[in-house]
Amino acid sequence: MSTHKNIDRICLAIVAVTVAVALVFCGAAASSVITVAARVIGYETRLFDQSKVHTLDIVMDDWDSFIQSCANEEYGACAVVIDGEAYKNVVIRAKGNTSLSSVANLGSSRYSFKIEFDHYENGKSYHGLDKLCLNNLIQDNTYMKDYLAYTLMAGFGADAPLCSFVYITVNGEDWGLYLAVEGIEESFLQRNYGNQYGELYKPDSLSFGGGRGNGKDFSMTDFINKNSDDSEETSSSESKNTKSFSKNSGKSRPQMPGNFNPFNTVSGSDMKGKSFGKMGFGMGSSDVKLQYSDDDTDSYSNIFNNAKTDVTKADKKRLISSLKSLSEYSDIESVVNVDEVLRYFVAHNFLCNGDSYTGTMIHNYYLYEEDGQLSMIPWDYNLAYGTFSGSNATSSVNDPIDTPMSNDFSDRPMMNWILQSAEYTSQYHALFSEFLSQFDFASMIESTYNIIAEYVQKDPTKFCTYEQFQSGVETIKEFCELRAQSVRGQLDGSIPSTAEGQTADSSALIDASSLSLSDMGTMGSGGGGFGRGGKDRRSSETADSNADNSDAKASPSPTPPESSGSASGNSDRQPPNGMNGMGGTPPGNFDGQFPGNFDGQMPGNFDGQMPDNPDGQTPANVSGSDTTGFPFNQTGQQEGNEALLLLVSVAVLIGGLIFAIQFRERRP
Repeated sequence: MSTHKNIDRICLAIVAVTVAVALVFCGAAASSVITVAARVIGYETRLFDQSKVHTLDIVMDDWDSFIQSCANEEYGACAVVIDGEAYKNVVIRAKGNTSLSSVANLGSSRYSFKIEFDHYENGKSYHGLDKLCLNNLIQDNTYMKDYLAYTLMAGFGADAPLCSFVYITVNGEDWGLYLAVEGIEESFLQRNYGNQYGELYKPDSLSFGGGRGNGKDFSMTDFINKNSDDSEETSSSESKNTKSFSKNSGKSRPQMPGNFNPFNTVSGSDMKGKSFGKMGFGMGSSDVKLQYSDDDTDSYSNIFNNAKTDVTKADKKRLISSLKSLSEYSDIESVVNVDEVLRYFVAHNFLCNGDSYTGTMIHNYYLYEEDGQLSMIPWDYNLAYGTFSGSNATSSVNDPIDTPMSNDFSDRPMMNWILQSAEYTSQYHALFSEFLSQFDFASMIESTYNIIAEYVQKDPTKFCTYEQFQSGVETIKEFCELRAQSVRGQLDGSIPSTAEGQTADSSALIDASSLSLSDMGTMGSGGGGFGRGGKDRRSSETADSNADNSDAKASPSPTPPESSGSASGNSDRQPPNGMNGMGGTPPGNFDGQFPGNFDGQMPGNFDGQMPDNPDGQTPANVSGSDTTGFPFNQTGQQEGNEALLLLVSVAVLIGGLIFAIQFRERRP
């Protein structure tokens, strides 16, 4: 045995160095997991490539019956073909809140849709994407409101859903130009936060935006008229205000007090005598405003009943603790993802969205919590750019960046913490300046127009005429340019940045009186023409062939179609020409059959079957690599690099220990 007097120290040093090297490799592996998993899955560079309009064909056996059931948000089995890649055994349903009833009231069939790739098969996806939203662009003559909002948010570093334009056909026949939006669900969470993501909520207290089935009978006009009539009775009826509950997607949801007036400050209590808190100028309850009231989880039912992830008691207590610190403006760095939320509010406040957390409705946002830190995720900007409230253009263009609320902003702590601190306000202003320097709004709008114009022109179900679309594009371009001028003035002090200051010095404001916000599409607007939209979309021959099925209803959860050579099990219709490199465009009138010369079989090299990803594409659910060369596993996450690093770290650790033992036992 070695008799060196410092042999023990030498061995300890060798072991220490070995462990240190192993930890370096482990840290690199962990870093790789976080960096790669949070950024690249696979679908980002495919469907959400914004350089073009994508194609999506819905292949469905009885589309007309499905459309008749859309108001009930019933599921329908179908297949979809995205940019030539076919996916069978998926489901589709209509989505939306007031937009559902609005579409029906307009005599249209142009609903928004949601496609669920994993409804029948867990883990099934489009290159890692589990849910896809297809927005019908209602109340948006520009076709760009949501698109620009999400693109600006994501480009500025906020966690926003990916989006792109997609031209939809149904059984090969033109349906219309939609906006494809990444669902704020598991794929989104994995893309932004990795596999070990936190908790997701969609706070809402109006049964209006919290999820499937809400808001179908809501009328803004009726609501305001009703509550305006009751405004003088508010104080006398406060004691009658109680919480009522209704079933929604299996969860009980509190409703707003019966005589609540959105234009007055009131308070109320539920059946247990618990205070709703100050309502303020708006419709949301205190928990939806992200205020802290007490430590009782029942006081935050509008958050927890709208959880999108499975939450535990510990999760609820942690969130309440964060809301308490937020409302007290204490320990902000620990309970708020400061940079993320600042960037969110910079872009959000530039866009002037009254149908949001900062507006009277106080909804249309997601709340993300991880390890006690809170951040905001944007949703639904089709009434941004001043088009929600119907205010005049000058008021919207000059919306004060330091008081962006409808009234006293102190009841919205997630925004107010920024303005309670000179340091955070300074950061907010600096980021606003960076935002204005980063984006050329006119160029973005012009390039988007050039990409989508021809598709808008041929869109048979659009909510506006092509001329109204062109007018809307010019208006949103001018709005953004004038808005940028006003914000620059507010940052340099030449224009007041608060409502009080602007009231005192209105002469400093940017004049936008020449703008007509309604040209962009506003609340309550639907359009001036539907082309072949709705029931008239079909050819007479197809309409006659489906007349006998006009009363059919799609089942709430349909039986998955069996695999066969047809697209959706028992369908006689085959996917159209144009897929997988085959040329040709299906004619408008094809009496229920797909055109082409392939004898009723699917084109390509897969013998009439409809695999998830034909033509040699890497399936979304198996090992492979995406277009960037990064490997991904069954969920689309990339694990090749980190697995190698972990293996190397283990090898280094074992090798070092063996060397130390042998060195110690070596004889002279």
